[in-house]
Amino acid sequence: MSRSVVLVDAVRTPFGKAGGIYAATRADDLMVRAIRGLLERNPKVDPSAIEDVAIAAATQTGDQGMNIGRSAALLSGLPNTVPGYSIDRWCAGALTAVTTIAGAIAMGTNEIAIAGGVEHMGNHPIGEGLDPNPRYLAERIVEQDALAMGATAERLHDRFPHLTRERTDRYAMNSQLKTVKAYSQGKIQRDLIPMAARSVEFGWAVATADEAPRPQTTMEGLAGLKTPFRPSGRVTPGNSSGLNDGATAALLASQDKALELGLTIKAKMLTYAFAGVEPEIMGYGPVPSTLKALKQAGLTIEDIGAFEINEAFAVQVLAFLDHFAIADDDPRVNPYGGAIAVGHPLASSGIRLILNLARTFEAQPDVQYGITTMCVGLGMGGTIIWENPHFKKS
Repeated sequence: MSRSVVLVDAVRTPFGKAGGIYAATRADDLMVRAIRGLLERNPKVDPSAIEDVAIAAATQTGDQGMNIGRSAALLSGLPNTVPGYSIDRWCAGALTAVTTIAGAIAMGTNEIAIAGGVEHMGNHPIGEGLDPNPRYLAERIVEQDALAMGATAERLHDRFPHLTRERTDRYAMNSQLKTVKAYSQGKIQRDLIPMAARSVEFGWAVATADEAPRPQTTMEGLAGLKTPFRPSGRVTPGNSSGLNDGATAALLASQDKALELGLTIKAKMLTYAFAGVEPEIMGYGPVPSTLKALKQAGLTIEDIGAFEINEAFAVQVLAFLDHFAIADDDPRVNPYGGAIAVGHPLASSGIRLILNLARTFEAQPDVQYGITTMCVGLGMGGTIIWENPHFKKS
């Protein structure tokens, strides 16, 4: 038995800089606010009808631990009859929460459920508490660079020398400019759930916009940035995503249940795929995962009219675009900007891609299929292919 899975809605908190607006805010409180905001936007959904909650975090200790899926469900006010669990696929955590929940719905064990992701990189610096097995390096299972994401991006430059720093800087600048334009048109704010934020110095405030975008970015400014991962390298803070705090949440349902309850249907999931690559060039992961997903769906890259690609590093996005012969500035790609501008709170980012794609579907009924894809540490990629419920043949 297999049932169609649809996206009813998705939201996120504004993303903060690590140590910024959410410095005195708990990670689980970010997640709770996202869940509450999601349910407030969908009053037709009885909270007691939610059948499961899957929440991702890359660092599952402290305020991101204690089975944050169950904890966030209880803290958000869902009935204690609603179960929950935690997910970890590093950067693709929220993406995996969505596909795991979707698998349960397709199997017929759930009708409607919540997937989400949170990362407070201010409270939990990347790599905190990790204890890599000595065999990784002693037995050359991976090279040292595989354990540092910026170093893997430099390795991707080595693998594809035509992906120059100038190209990555230009892509990064355009991400900033697209984000500025999207904000000026009110396209990003509509899916942001205002979040209370407390500063020890200034007290309480309400976050209503992402903290990270740099609207004054120029090519000259980017060219002057240092390369922290390698002397005379090509990866800089300007052409990479930052260290961020934030949470995302999505409401998924079987198509039949969504129609029965009169819920919005923003996207229909066709298929998904995860794939592995050499850990040293983890940014290449979206290429094989997308090839796998396309094959499963019986589609080609030419059938895809919209792309949301996580911008962990500009070079990673360009490697994907080059493989599929897509131009660096193709308007189908990340039309609202991406993680280089708004930030990448690790396990939460997958749902940000999904909510952006849903908005593209809404605005472009001539687009039938779209992709959300991202690279993952230790050499993986994840891709979901979606169908536009608003599609109309021209």
